[in-house]
Amino acid sequence: MFDTNKKYGILGMARSGIAAAYKIKELGGTAFLSEQQWKDKIPSSLQLMQDFSCEFGGHTNKLLECDCLIVSPGIPLTIPILTRAQAKGIELISEIEFGYQIKAPDSKIIAVTGSNGKSTTASLIHFILEQMGYKSILAGNIGDAFCSYPIHKPGIEFIVLEISSFQLDLVSSFKPDVAVLLNITPDHLNRYDSFEDYAASKARIFKYQDENDSAVLFLDSPVVARWTTNIQARKLLFSLQELQPKAYACLSGKFIHFGLSTIVSIYDLGIRGPHNYANAMAAMLAVHALVPDSEAIGNAVKGFKPLTHRLEYVGSVRGVSFYNDSKATNTDSVRSALMSFERPIRIMMGGSDKGEDFSTLTDVLQAKAQKVYITGNTQDQMRQAWLGKVPLDCIDDFETCLRTAFEEALAGDVIVLSPACASFDHFQNFEHRGEFFKQIVASIMAENEKK
Repeated sequence: MFDTNKKYGILGMARSGIAAAYKIKELGGTAFLSEQQWKDKIPSSLQLMQDFSCEFGGHTNKLLECDCLIVSPGIPLTIPILTRAQAKGIELISEIEFGYQIKAPDSKIIAVTGSNGKSTTASLIHFILEQMGYKSILAGNIGDAFCSYPIHKPGIEFIVLEISSFQLDLVSSFKPDVAVLLNITPDHLNRYDSFEDYAASKARIFKYQDENDSAVLFLDSPVVARWTTNIQARKLLFSLQELQPKAYACLSGKFIHFGLSTIVSIYDLGIRGPHNYANAMAAMLAVHALVPDSEAIGNAVKGFKPLTHRLEYVGSVRGVSFYNDSKATNTDSVRSALMSFERPIRIMMGGSDKGEDFSTLTDVLQAKAQKVYITGNTQDQMRQAWLGKVPLDCIDDFETCLRTAFEEALAGDVIVLSPACASFDHFQNFEHRGEFFKQIVASIMAENEKK
């Protein structure tokens, strides 16, 4: 039950914070908004100042007058104001937690987390549910914020949430009906003290589940197994291993075996690579946990199209194909991309550092990369990791790097942007980087049409 007497503080005027603020206002509550940046950097600042009490240019002690702080996921929990708030006993929650506290009881939640594949899997779940005729929304770390929907009203049958570790750090009662953990591989090590801390954050998705809930887990991952040994939810397993008896969904050759009799060809999925076949199985299992109709799910999953910036086919020029995998911001994502092609590829890598060990990719680059083109702020680290081990070319300018790869390519070659890094050295986000890649490819295609 929402308490109108509770004073909320919102840290961060990004989409989740703004959505939470307007939901609080809609429910008759009070919200105070605080932003580190100056108001001229916030597009909606004038409207927000009309609707709420706000502060810009830093987080002041005014936040300590609040009963509860809703913290945007991009804000580290170690900043001074949050340290002071915790010492004072002020409740800290994420927008995901707040949304869960106010949502209507008739809505079922399917929550998806993991180091890689979250967006594709969450989108697949939403796609399957809609194909089956259910009313579903897709929110969280993808698309619109959880609180931007009328979640406090009855009538939404399924809420599909993509959830990051940062959002899970501040849950205190969040209990999804189905929780999906795709994988846990090194990521965000610039934010967490260790890989153990990061993995523990991912495992929080199961913390408040009980035996009436379901957990969808990747059987092939020892790390996932380790962090889910003692969870209370019913376990539903998927595997890329041939006809794995413990798994309800598994891969056999070019087919996904789902349940006792449903078989889906990988060519019907619209997405490529073993990692995406795992994502598809996870999505099918997540729906099956609440709607146990294997045949209908197997039919509904067909026709799904890959999301932008995730091994997205951009086009071909003179027999050279281009793929945009800008969302591959860690080494495990790059490994998946490399394994998705039958012949070695020309791969563009580099960006802003997240604290990963690039040498872990040496073996797969040697097997699957025709040449590595490095750009961005991580050039030195990548050069040190792979010099003398794989063919390299280090080029500062992003466009020149891509054009060099194309000039060296022959008909039948594939060029893939799969950076293994965040994008903040030269771009606003991974979407900005991916769109710039596609613009360059479009220019190359136009130039070659004239020849």
